[in-house]
Amino acid sequence: MTDADIEAIERATVNAVSPTQVQQIDGWLLPMDPGTVGRAKSAVPLTHHAADLAVAQQVIAQVEAAYRAQGFAPVFRLADQPCFDAFRLALSEGGYRAGAPVLVQWAPVEAVRAISAANPAEVASAPDADWASVFLSEGFDPVDGAHRVRALSRTPGSVFASVREAGQTVAAGAGAFSHGWGSVHGMRTHQAFRGQGLAGRVLAGLAQAAAERNIQRLFLQVDEANAPALALYRRAGFVTAWRYAYWSPA
Repeated sequence: MTDADIEAIERATVNAVSPTQVQQIDGWLLPMDPGTVGRAKSAVPLTHHAADLAVAQQVIAQVEAAYRAQGFAPVFRLADQPCFDAFRLALSEGGYRAGAPVLVQWAPVEAVRAISAANPAEVASAPDADWASVFLSEGFDPVDGAHRVRALSRTPGSVFASVREAGQTVAAGAGAFSHGWGSVHGMRTHQAFRGQGLAGRVLAGLAQAAAERNIQRLFLQVDEANAPALALYRRAGFVTAWRYAYWSPA
């Protein structure tokens, strides 16, 4: 990943999750939102460049002040790279703790489109109630699901993929397009329909929508512990660009 790729992915990520407000200070994006989506409410650097401890402490103080001024708890989204060692040290000394690791992965659109030989998911320019219902189905946190539906639904230019069986939407996902990238979000399959390749059809539908917009690369973010999702994404050609964790006050 080049510096330009990293900045584009971080800007596209924030754009896709539609926080209620975004600030920018010293090369950091500061999305702020009252919902449950971590990427919509955590400060993230736009480059992966080293900084000494004094600079790290100064940036952390600025970010903390900006979030608290708007009534939000400060959260930092830091790549697991040596260049952020000073930030991790300063955050640890300041009482922050890292959460479970998340992987940023990317793949060529043509590889993702080829993941499924079956018909790709239907893709619409607006979400419907059936699409939203997958996020609220059995096995998913209904509060988090409602927040994700709201965040993804308000992103301009997004598309919404659905797989229907017997008149019921049983798998869903969303795609966003900005800063030269397509991004995949909200991949969900109804509990009773898992293991049937439906998520692959969702990915194929989103990749096809990206190709129609002359987008050549897709990225997504996935919990490192989500083995089934990682296996699917590996088959679709995704590789890890970097790993990160959310740092929150203990």
